[in-house]
Amino acid sequence: MSKSYSRVLLKLSGEALLGEQGHGIDGKILEHYATEIQKVHEQGVAISLVIGGGNIFRGVQGATEGMDRVHGDYMGMLATMINSMALQDALERKGVITRLMSAIRMEEIAEPYIRRRAIRHLEKGRVVIFGAGTGNPYFTTDTAASLRAIEVEAEVILKGTRVDGIFDSDPEENPDAKKFEKITGEEVLDRRLSVMDLTAFTLCRENKIPLIVFNMNKENNLTKVINKDPQVGSMVIWDEQ
Repeated sequence: MSKSYSRVLLKLSGEALLGEQGHGIDGKILEHYATEIQKVHEQGVAISLVIGGGNIFRGVQGATEGMDRVHGDYMGMLATMINSMALQDALERKGVITRLMSAIRMEEIAEPYIRRRAIRHLEKGRVVIFGAGTGNPYFTTDTAASLRAIEVEAEVILKGTRVDGIFDSDPEENPDAKKFEKITGEEVLDRRLSVMDLTAFTLCRENKIPLIVFNMNKENNLTKVINKDPQVGSMVIWDEQ
């Protein structure tokens, strides 16, 4: 087994950017994310990113309040672009070369998503940010992350959250919740654990791409996960090995 992963996709929550605020983007959280990503980039890891838009707008939530679901989902995709642009700026202020690629054409601010071009950017050492989800309504950014990871041949999907991994119950409500170091995909489904939405999870399972859930808010955790530290996060595997 190699010492570290060489090509990864990092999925970040839009809600995490709220920080202690009730809305928008917390500059401290953005700075922290950029610093953590910079560290692994300087290690030589090819890293691509998908970030949600829930801190700005949630399409499903809008639909439940009377808005047309498709219309709401497109608004959610635009929200992911706002977060993607903020993260791009934070990274570039640290000297990290990035490319923002959008599933919806908006050439003034982002390249259109083209798989071969995305892979080429990664090969050239650029951090690639995938915005606007899949470009289609009814799909979450979790699904976009799974899809893009498969397309660019990432070795693993890293899902950065505010908890330390996958637990048998909500660790924020139950202090005695048990953390899994490794867990099979079947057990995740059997236990009805909230790891990813079912479409995203099925994509990972069918393509046998491992998934690691970890706490992105702790300093150096991303580097530890990249370097395969078994003490950090929880890994979803697709067999019993």
